Amino acid sequence: MSNPENLGYTAEHEWVDTADLTAATVGVTKYAADSLGDVVYVQLPEVGAQVTAGESCGEIESTKSVSDLFAPADGVVVEINEAVVDTPELVNTDPFGDGWLFRLRVESEPELLDAAAYAEHTKEG
Repeated sequence: MSNPENLGYTAEHEWVDTADLTAATVGVTKYAADSLGDVVYVQLPEVGAQVTAGESCGEIESTKSVSDLFAPADGVVVEINEAVVDTPELVNTDPFGDGWLFRLRVESEPELLDAAAYAEHTKEG
């Protein structure tokens, strides 16, 4: 699965759909999901939480490890995906669809990689 062209990406492997900045959707990439292994638990920020770009705002736990979830932009969390809290494996099976994590009211335009730059960032050496 290639990275969708319409999304922005962070170096920390989050994707952001900024088509609607009043509620940008955030998730982790297929690369991140594959690297994590089988996701068994997701801790998301609370609705109403203020998050800061580049800072941890949650955790994703897999059978291999626990990884921080980083905010891709400054803003306020307006919605979390309860389905992914109840069924964390959605992060693995549909990271760009039903496995989205939260929606964010963006307060400053995030600096994101495009799909080509993210692909270059994740290329095996």
